[in-house]
Amino acid sequence: MTDTPAKWRIKSARTIYANRWITVREYQTVAPTGNDALYGLVHMHNLALGVLPIDEDGNTILIGQERFPFGRYSWELPEGGGSPGSPPLEGAQRELAEEAGLKAEGWLPLVADIHMSNSVTDERAYAFMAWGLSPDHSFAKDSSEELSVRRVPFAQALKMAVSGEITDAFSLVMILKADHLLRTGGLPPELAKLMQART
Repeated sequence: MTDTPAKWRIKSARTIYANRWITVREYQTVAPTGNDALYGLVHMHNLALGVLPIDEDGNTILIGQERFPFGRYSWELPEGGGSPGSPPLEGAQRELAEEAGLKAEGWLPLVADIHMSNSVTDERAYAFMAWGLSPDHSFAKDSSEELSVRRVPFAQALKMAVSGEITDAFSLVMILKADHLLRTGGLPPELAKLMQART
């Protein structure tokens, strides 16, 4: 390992496909090894945004939906996309309202600028914890989504994550980071108290 690792060099690029969400590009490159390499990259037009909400009883909210890529049902935390030109918190607040019908008084950054699948996409993700929840139906639901809403104690969501019942990588990151902060004293006392009430 050197102090200045070699970088990828792009010789040429072409767009293979594009829609409102993604652009697929193919690159002729020189790899850090010095060898020629073909690279395909999926550029994500939006940021990935997620929320781990905690209600007054210490529950978190899971969203269930059929996911097209794997053809299977998935339980996840509220999440979606937001413009890179807007503050991530604004998009996360919208997602919480759209998917769970909720707004929150308290917000805490959970993860920032994590890379979801960095071998094939440039997707960047931001997530927050939210508490002090109340109803909010000011945003219309996405017309392509048929969502189920489920409230479970945070400890149960953690068990679902560890057992493999939750398979969504972004939800796993949020749940495991929140558990780490809970165990190490990194959460506001009022939030930690809610989460520990149902353990």
